[in-house]
Amino acid sequence: MQEISFRNDILPLKNKLFRLALRITLDSAEAEDIVQDTLIRVWNKRDEWHSLDSVEAYCLTVARNLAIDRSQRKEAQNVSFTPEAQEMPDSMTPEKKLEEKEQLNLIHRLVNGLPEKQRTAIQLRDIEGKSYKEIAEILGATEEQVKVNLFRARQKIKQKYGEIEKYGL
Repeated sequence: MQEISFRNDILPLKNKLFRLALRITLDSAEAEDIVQDTLIRVWNKRDEWHSLDSVEAYCLTVARNLAIDRSQRKEAQNVSFTPEAQEMPDSMTPEKKLEEKEQLNLIHRLVNGLPEKQRTAIQLRDIEGKSYKEIAEILGATEEQVKVNLFRARQKIKQKYGEIEKYGL
């Protein structure tokens, strides 16, 4: 196994760690604190880095666990997530931009309404692009459980999105 460098291997993960923590806590300040705590904990375990199969999976697992702990303590499940502004091509009409922004906000709301495991699985698979195996390792579940969580989450989002589009709720 190659030598692991904090600066080159772990520090570049901070954006992924932030996105994962934000998805769980729904609070950007809290997510920033979680990233800092994660990096400190990983640094303190530097003697064990050589025995890790994947430093990235280890970091994401630490961040996930910290985020869940803090969410449960502060009951941050009711705070709404505000999505970052999305860059759109200039050729789009203002109406089309507004429509896409509303759709994106709706999807973010629907994802935030999912149970924590489903939210995390969606974040890791569809946004971070992780494999089922990596997600299972991070969540401490089997690959089949990850697939079931993803399927159920996507079905629920699809159903709710369809209802809202159909009935304008």
